[in-house]
Amino acid sequence: MRAGGGAARRRGGTAAGLFGAALLVVGTVLTSGGAYAQPSPSPGGHSAGQGEDGDHDGQGGRDGKKDDHGKGGKSRPGDSPSAGPSTTPARRAAQPGATSPTAAGSAAPGTRPAPAPGTVLAAVEGGAGTAVPTAQGLQQALAAALADRSLGEVTVAVADAGTGQLLYGSGENTPATPASTTKLATAVAALSLIPGDTRLHTRVVRGADPSAITLVGGGDPTLTALPADQVQIGGQPADADTAPASLDLLAQQTADGLKNIGVTSVRLDYDLSLYAGSPQHRNHDAQNIALVVPLMVDEGRVDPKSREDAPDRVADPAAAAAEAFAALLRARGVAVTGKVAPAAAPAPSGAIPLADVRSPTVSRLVERLLTTSDNQLAEAIARQVAIAAHQSASFEGAAAAVTQELTRLGVPMGNAVLNDGSGLHPGNAIPPAVLVRLLVLAASEQHPTLRPVLTGLPVAGFTGTLNKRYGSGSGATDAAGLIRAKTGTLSGVNTLAGTAVDADGRLLAFAVMTRTTAPADTARAAMDRVAARLTTCGCH
Repeated sequence: MRAGGGAARRRGGTAAGLFGAALLVVGTVLTSGGAYAQPSPSPGGHSAGQGEDGDHDGQGGRDGKKDDHGKGGKSRPGDSPSAGPSTTPARRAAQPGATSPTAAGSAAPGTRPAPAPGTVLAAVEGGAGTAVPTAQGLQQALAAALADRSLGEVTVAVADAGTGQLLYGSGENTPATPASTTKLATAVAALSLIPGDTRLHTRVVRGADPSAITLVGGGDPTLTALPADQVQIGGQPADADTAPASLDLLAQQTADGLKNIGVTSVRLDYDLSLYAGSPQHRNHDAQNIALVVPLMVDEGRVDPKSREDAPDRVADPAAAAAEAFAALLRARGVAVTGKVAPAAAPAPSGAIPLADVRSPTVSRLVERLLTTSDNQLAEAIARQVAIAAHQSASFEGAAAAVTQELTRLGVPMGNAVLNDGSGLHPGNAIPPAVLVRLLVLAASEQHPTLRPVLTGLPVAGFTGTLNKRYGSGSGATDAAGLIRAKTGTLSGVNTLAGTAVDADGRLLAFAVMTRTTAPADTARAAMDRVAARLTTCGCH
């Protein structure tokens, strides 16, 4: 079938029907053993936390220059991460009742009716029975869009998400700067190595002297000092599954524990021994990313309520968190004497616990870091990969651990170079075919634990870093809701990698990688049109 000729063959015959096939309402998490109910947070287990930026992939710095993954401007209203992983394999019939992405016609994305919470893109039932797109058909469908000069140097790969078969490529094995699509590698490695229901603990333990206590960083950058009613993630209130751990609750537990043993005055230090190496990213700017340390609150933001995409970060996130904790103890009648400082040695494994709060599950954290392109959280999760792989919890150790795990999964990492977990490093290099392979793994019925990689991808025109894309005038409006993709932006670099439902209901995985001198918004719109072409043809 020629490009565009498959539109009439959409299953159900309407955009609303296809959107219903693309979005599933979910409520449980898949594990290698099958579906299980999402664990409820234990009483006091975690409370609410900071707001999250809408797009960490845009223009970095306040001078407006395109440098990293953050934007100097305000975040976007209505951004919210997808809720949960699917209870079903990737290839399953959709549940009815999904909102049509075309209900608002060509209205701007912010005015469209948003999809129901907790949605995940899945292949349409019967899509596997349709004819497979051909290389010739895809080439014809994509030729005009790929010829757009604003893309500059462009490479692309398209695969059948169900079979993993590479259907079309142009420079697909050539390494290119992935920018924030690097987070796909981090996410897949994390969910492969770490049980999805794992939570990151921030603890307080007693020293040998009952009046000495240590605040132990557990690698949770989402720990918050905000009250529960002020918590937002992606501009939306946090729910029970996504609410971060509360520093206030940790202080209350500690004060109660000290009261029970008759202690009213303490010396406080803090333990940062979980991580190794330099905490400073090569592209550290105290906006797009803070120092990467295992103890911080509100991701090191100076203003925890800030909606800036690249907010000011405190110079010493660990010290700021410890001082905030000390202030909360004092407010509860516990005197904190002396200087709050780093611990001279790691807390002993047998230290008596006083308090413990826990992050959302790793599955939820992975979804969040993908939807909002959260650099700080990505680097934290990358270090958890290193710990799980018995590597040094440093930039170098995390990159090695991610590479090692992806290689074990069969991802061809020979031409790939990783230097971090977020994609801020301009020296990262990943071929489009590798990004597509990561997406195919996440869609595979053989790897259900990877499903949050798909549920975390922003929905075109609706959520996260795609919230304001695929709108009126973009030339890609009809693809809103039919594409889920991870974005990536560095200076002169724009990438997009995700999934799309074609006109016959087949789920495709794609990656488009560009290096261009065109303005970022122009290049992004051109990439969006490339991806949109996949939704308008059967490409046979």
